[in-house]
Amino acid sequence: MFVLYNTPEGRGIMETIILHADLNSFYASVECLYNPAIRNLPVAVCGSVENRHGIVLAKNQQAKAVGIRTGEAVWQAKLKAANLVVVPPHYDRYLRFGNLAREIYCSYSEKVQPFGMDEAWIDISFPGRTMDQGYEIAEKIRRRIKFELGITVSIGVSFNKVFSKLGSDMKKPDAVTVIDRDNYKDKVWPLDVGELLYVGYATKRKLNSWNINTIGELADIDAVFIREKLGKCGTILKDYAMGNDYSPVENTQHETIIKSIGNSTTPPKDLCSTEDIKITSFVLAESVARRLREHGLKGKTVQIYIRDCDLESFERQGQLSDYTNISSEIADRAMKLVKANWYFNKPVRSFGIRVTDLASSKGPIQISIFKEENKRFKTMDLEYSIDSIRKRYGPYAVQRAVLIHGRDCGDLSDSTEALMRKVSFNTGEKR
Repeated sequence: MFVLYNTPEGRGIMETIILHADLNSFYASVECLYNPAIRNLPVAVCGSVENRHGIVLAKNQQAKAVGIRTGEAVWQAKLKAANLVVVPPHYDRYLRFGNLAREIYCSYSEKVQPFGMDEAWIDISFPGRTMDQGYEIAEKIRRRIKFELGITVSIGVSFNKVFSKLGSDMKKPDAVTVIDRDNYKDKVWPLDVGELLYVGYATKRKLNSWNINTIGELADIDAVFIREKLGKCGTILKDYAMGNDYSPVENTQHETIIKSIGNSTTPPKDLCSTEDIKITSFVLAESVARRLREHGLKGKTVQIYIRDCDLESFERQGQLSDYTNISSEIADRAMKLVKANWYFNKPVRSFGIRVTDLASSKGPIQISIFKEENKRFKTMDLEYSIDSIRKRYGPYAVQRAVLIHGRDCGDLSDSTEALMRKVSFNTGEKR
C-alpha cells in the first residue's frame, strides 16, 4: 500500500512498511528466564488441574518438537514427554515483559498496536524508507529484544498488517521474514488457507468444502461466488489473500474503542442449581461493573453465555431499562435471562456475563418518577467506594454475603488470574 504524505519539505508518496512482532513461546520463555535449569527441557505453562483449567496455555520449542499443543489437557501432554516440566502461569511477569517489549517497539514508532500481550503491529513507514530498510529496523528490534529482555521474537515485514502477521509466523524462533510485492505470491499463496488471519476453523472447513485449500486459491476464486457464500466477510478474506489490506496500525496515543466488557468462568464444580448460578453471576457482574466504571462507561444490554457439561453452549441477551454500571442490576438481568432460557436438565460447566450497547457514564441521566432514583444513586456511590477499598486492601476486603454460602463453587474472586483469563464468548484464547 502506498500513502500520500505532506511535510514542510514537500509532498509525495511513500510505501507502507508494517512490522508484526511475535514474542516466541512467550509464557514459557519468561518462565525459563526465571528458572534457567529448565531451559533445555520441554516446558508447558498450564492452568490449575484442581480448578478444571488444566490445559496447556503455552509451551517452549522443546515441548513443541515432541508434539505438545496449546489447548490440550495436561495429562495428554505428559504422555508425549515423560520429562515435561509443568509450571503454573505468572501473569504479572508476562505483563511486565510485554510492557518492556512494547517500550522497545515505541522507540521506533508512535504507531504500535498490541495484539495480545505477546504480539504487536508497528508502522515504521517514512518518506523515502524502503522495504530493505524496514528489514534492517526489524533486525535491530530482534537483537534488542534478545539482548535486553533475554527472550526471542519473530518479526514479519510487509506492506500490510495481514501479510506481516503471516511473515512473523513463517520462521520461528528468533527470525525476520520479509513479504513484499515481489515475493508475496511465492511465499503466501502456497500456504494453507487456515493460516490467513481471521480464517477460523469453521470458515476453513467451509472453504475446503468448496475446494479452496490454499491462500492462492482463495485469491483466485470468483468474487461473486465467495460473496454469495460468505457475504461481506468472504469479500474481505479474498482481499486479504490478494494483499489488499488497508487497515491502519492504530496509534498508541489513542485508546481503542471498547464495544463490550465481559467475563466468563469455568468453576471447579459444575453449577447444578439456580443458587449456584446466582452466586457466580454476582461475582462476574461485579467484575464487569468494576471494569465499566474504570473506563467511565455504562451499558444497556446484558448477555449471558452458558456451556453445559456436554460442552454445548448458547448465548442470550436482554436490555435494561436504563444504562448502568451497577453490579446488582447487571446480575439481576443476567439471572432473569438464565431463568427464562435454562431448565437445568444438564449441569452448567461454564458461565459468562457481558455488557454491550455502551455509553459514557459522564452523560446526562434521565430521572424517572416511577423509580427509587435516590436509592439507585446511593448504590452507585457505594460501589465506587467498594472499588477504592478493594484497590487498597485487596479483592477480599469487601464481599457479598451471598458468597459465604458459595464456597463449594470455588474461588471466583476478581483476582489477577481471573482478569487475565478473560476471553470473548465467541473466540478462543490466543495462547
